[in-house]
Order: sequence, then structure tokens, then C-alpha cells
Amino acid sequence: MIPARPGQAILHVDLGAIVANWRDLVARHGAPAAGVVKADGYGLGAGAVARALQAAGCTTFFVAHLTEGLVLRAALGAGPQGAREAPPDIVVLNGFRPGADEDAGLVPVLNHLGDVAAHAAAGSRAVLHLDTGMSRLGLDAREQAVLAQDRGRLDGLRLLHVMTHLACADEPEHPLNEAQRARFAEAASRIAPGVKRSFANSSGIFLGEGFRSDLARPGCALYGINPTPGAANPMRQVARVEAEILQVREIAAGDTVGYGASWQATEPRRIATVAAGYADGYLRALSGRSLALLRGRAVPLIGRVSMDLMTFDVTDVPEAAPGERLLLIGGEGNTPDDIAARCGTIGYEILTSLGARYHRVHEGA
Repeated sequence: MIPARPGQAILHVDLGAIVANWRDLVARHGAPAAGVVKADGYGLGAGAVARALQAAGCTTFFVAHLTEGLVLRAALGAGPQGAREAPPDIVVLNGFRPGADEDAGLVPVLNHLGDVAAHAAAGSRAVLHLDTGMSRLGLDAREQAVLAQDRGRLDGLRLLHVMTHLACADEPEHPLNEAQRARFAEAASRIAPGVKRSFANSSGIFLGEGFRSDLARPGCALYGINPTPGAANPMRQVARVEAEILQVREIAAGDTVGYGASWQATEPRRIATVAAGYADGYLRALSGRSLALLRGRAVPLIGRVSMDLMTFDVTDVPEAAPGERLLLIGGEGNTPDDIAARCGTIGYEILTSLGARYHRVHEGA
């Protein structure tokens, strides 16, 4: 493995934890689960994540864009070395025009009647998306009624699944969950009887048996994000980010730190400057609101997060020295969800914002 260059921040990805999370979700669902690896595996490396899941038995992967699907197909190839099984299905949620996958064998999601017509004419393998309350992609109620009246429009298609997407699964008591469950059951029965169904996302798996289907589509939970906000996180943590201390300096009372002089010392302090910033995906909104761990102790982020540098108060860690690494993400009280809560976002954004400059280390496969 190529080591990190001096000053380069390191992103550690625990592939063993991802596989353990997937297996746990399959067991909770009581039926198969795909691996959602869009946005480069939520920022952690879609190829490495998918290879680990494939080796564990995952046979279906979901991406957002055609380009993601093409990259993933190249990374996975025709299947595990020496295996006789068919290559895994790679399903593109945003869909694509017939033939646009350049013979990669990708599976489009059909999101409107135009998609249905085009791919039926091409005889495509496909997944049919019925919108039941998200009001983004998927056939709306009007299009569903048209298709229910004329199921011949599906002739020529080889439908793998009919799917919908839950809007409020992370709020178990939200009435839209039950409404979507009923709408999906009714619409799927009218439009595609006998076709396998794909329903629950990460949080949906925890809504109970009524949300079970032939194929769940967990995403965030694979990567350690809590699918049950407000309750203890049942998933293993996956990501750790370390950044090197470049310099430690003493500052006096009254000295300011960083752009805008937004932080001022009230007494003498020791400040460590660290080689990472918002260009690495550590959000500028975390300025003055976050912390890192150094030798197991919390050290506060002070001043503004700048493009390539951040500053932490290491007064209480007198051993701190250049060359040491702070844990920016990971550890007790410093998970992606914890960090997200400090700046009013979600753990998904913390992970998917991680930049290209990290030295990525995939462990535990």
C-alpha cells in the first residue's frame, strides 16, 4: 500500500464494518438487500465498497448517474474471480436513454412514461419507479393510472423490480409512511402484478414487517449513519479522518486566530495548525463549532475553517507536536452524525463532502 505523503490527511474506511452493517440490515429486513453506492459510495470509494459487498453476497447495486454505473461496472468486472454467477446488477436511479450504457449491461430506472416507451421498444431490463409521495422522480398518479389501464405499454420490458422511495422513513410516526405503503401496494398490484418489489431504504428497514419487500435499498446505514434518529445508532462506524499537525505555537491573551479575527484568546494558549480544510470537505459551517480528538482528548476547533488549514486549541494536550495526527472524524462523540449536528446538517453531507485530496485506506476487507 502506498503510504500517505507528508502533510496529507488520511481517510480510513473500515470495509469489514460496512459488510457487517449490510449483513445486519439483511437480517433485520428478512429478505435481500442491495448496496446503494451512489456518490462514490457516500464518499468512501464505491469500487472498494462494492467489491467487499459483492464478496459477501450482495448481487445488486444502486447508483445515481450513468457515469457512476459505468465506473462501477469497470471496477466490478464480470463478477468474483473464478465465479460462474452472473455479474451483479447495477441499477441507475436517474435512468438513461436506451443504448447510452455503452453495452455495460446497466439497468435503468424508468421514471416516466417516456422512459417506459423508449425502453420497452429496446427490450431493456429495467426497474419501474412509482412515485407515492416524494414528488421527485417516478411515475406520478396520472401516469400510473394510464399504465394501469394499458399494461401493454410494458410489453418488451424485462422488469426486475417495481420500486418506490420513502420520504419520511426516519420519522416512524409520520403518517406519510403508512400512506406510501398503501399506495405502493395498490399501484404495484394494478400495474405490475407478479413483479418483485423494492421498497425500504435504510430507515424503512426499521419500520417493521409492513415495509418488507423483495429487495431493500440501504444506503446511509451501510456507512454508519444512524437510520433511527433519536435512538441509539445500531450501525457500526465506518469512517475515520486523520489530519497532520503542521505547527504548534504559543499565543498570548488578546491574540486572534484565523480569517476575520473571529476568535480571540482570553489567556495564553497553544494552537495547532492542521493540514485540512473546506477543500477537503470539512465544512466551513463548522468554524468554531467542532472538535477533534488528540491522544484520546477532545480539542476544540477555533477560528474559521479555511480552504487548506484549520486551527485547534491543544493547550490541554501539552505533548502535542508537529507530525502528530488529529482525529477529525471518528471516535467517541465525533461521528459523522455528531459533526453534522454541530452545524445543522446531516451525516450524509459530512461523508459525501469528503474531498479528493485524502489518502484513502480501505481496511478490513
